[in-house]
Amino acid sequence: MNFLIIDDSGVMRRIHKNILLDHKIDESNLFEAENGEIAVTIAKEKNIGLFLVDWNMPKLDGLKFVQIIRALPQYEDTPIIMITSEAAKYNVVDAISAGVTNYVVKPIKGDILWEKISRYIK
Repeated sequence: MNFLIIDDSGVMRRIHKNILLDHKIDESNLFEAENGEIAVTIAKEKNIGLFLVDWNMPKLDGLKFVQIIRALPQYEDTPIIMITSEAAKYNVVDAISAGVTNYVVKPIKGDILWEKISRYIK
């Protein structure tokens, strides 16, 4: 199963990647993007099984990314976990309306993120 980690912060991408590596996910199944535009390109080239998406990014933010991905037939039902500092109730509602499967507010502990991710691993 391929994972796409989308965050403009290299530190956050590394943290998320390390959580996956710590749980025996093979590094060859991990892809990274620093914004939504790059992520869309990667998603079209690879068969992604789960997306970890930040909300606030340059060029194409996480919410718009989710809307674009959900419009692609191969990703209609793919799990998307939004990991963001946007904690207001209306943000959560907007994200779920756009097609986010799960929502996590930063800062996040590794065990909590893994609990969210592990629900979708096949």
